[in-house]
Amino acid sequence: MYSPSISGVVASSVSGSRIFVYEVEGMRQSCETDQTSNPIRRSGSVFIAVPYDRMNQEMRRILRMGGKIVSIRPLNGAPETDGTVAPEQGLQSQKSGETSKSMTQAKEKVQVPVNLYKPANPYIGKCISTEELVREGGDGTVRHVKIDISGGNLHYLEGQSIGIIPDGTDKNGKPHKIRLYSIASTRHGDNLDDKTVSVSVRKLEYKSPETGEQVFGVCSTFLTGLQPGDDVKITGPVGKEMLLPDDEDATIIMMATGTGIAPFRAYLWRMFKENNPDYKFKGLAWLFFGVAYTPNILYKEELDKLQQEFPDNFRLTYAISREQQNVDGGKMYIQNRIQENADELWELNQKPNTHTYICGLKGMEGGIDEGMSAAAGKFGVDWAGYQKHLKKDHRWHVETY
Repeated sequence: MYSPSISGVVASSVSGSRIFVYEVEGMRQSCETDQTSNPIRRSGSVFIAVPYDRMNQEMRRILRMGGKIVSIRPLNGAPETDGTVAPEQGLQSQKSGETSKSMTQAKEKVQVPVNLYKPANPYIGKCISTEELVREGGDGTVRHVKIDISGGNLHYLEGQSIGIIPDGTDKNGKPHKIRLYSIASTRHGDNLDDKTVSVSVRKLEYKSPETGEQVFGVCSTFLTGLQPGDDVKITGPVGKEMLLPDDEDATIIMMATGTGIAPFRAYLWRMFKENNPDYKFKGLAWLFFGVAYTPNILYKEELDKLQQEFPDNFRLTYAISREQQNVDGGKMYIQNRIQENADELWELNQKPNTHTYICGLKGMEGGIDEGMSAAAGKFGVDWAGYQKHLKKDHRWHVETY
């Protein structure tokens, strides 16, 4: 039993020393027994302090007693050196305005570059190469475009985007509008020399519903058609939502469809390929990647190689909709993979240094929420409320289109 009504919680291990506070509604009035004959508390909240290594057990106990977990938050940092925490003091400190640093805030933050180049004065880079990423038998055209940025001050971080201004003018004779693309390379570039930036670009083409004519995306056609040496007008970088935490022991859960893989390629290259002395990733990275066909798995050879080389730190789960079936016999989408692994994902999200990133088609969000809601419901937790807690704690990151 772990409750603020008890004088303290003794930590028996490193993991047990991390204490979290559950705010619970609807709890039966006796907090000292699991007997379900006790009357249910009709109003008000109960605050229960729980060591990290007993979080799931306590969730089950609360559920048995008819409780509903409204929020979960860390207690006021790590315990004192004697291993004892007084839950009441921790809560009072939080109410008085004191805030504790999370594990992901332990290191000094690198300054985030934003809008170093603007539309009125874009940076002029030069195309180095374009590489087709869709293999034979796949659908559409997706190219990895690498651009030389050695002649200026354009720099960026993993998870940011750049703006591209395609050549030419629109139907009104004005310059084309900026299109944003997630950066697919680490801050040091594909060549690890701080001189390049890369993007993953799918050539947009569709039939006009009005005329039936084939329509091609202006910017995607421009980028996929670049030749080495061609100029590229770049703005930015922009974005802070998808930045990686500095914590080298973090758990990073990534959910992508199509070219939504771009920022996650940057993450994985930084984690496993850079050999950077200032960042040695020792945590867990888990990528869920949804595509239509196997040949449409972008960067497949490189991803598979990373999984083979780092089996303890990198997990890779594909959802191939036109080739695989879900448990109901339908197409296998990324949300089905999330639902299959929802219990484990839920458990991982209890860790204070777990971050979840979603990038790709907007339609994937509903399925992900459905899977996580089912898992949270097993512990009497309202997923919508808990997700708000994760977002407020900057641990749930979404960039969809």
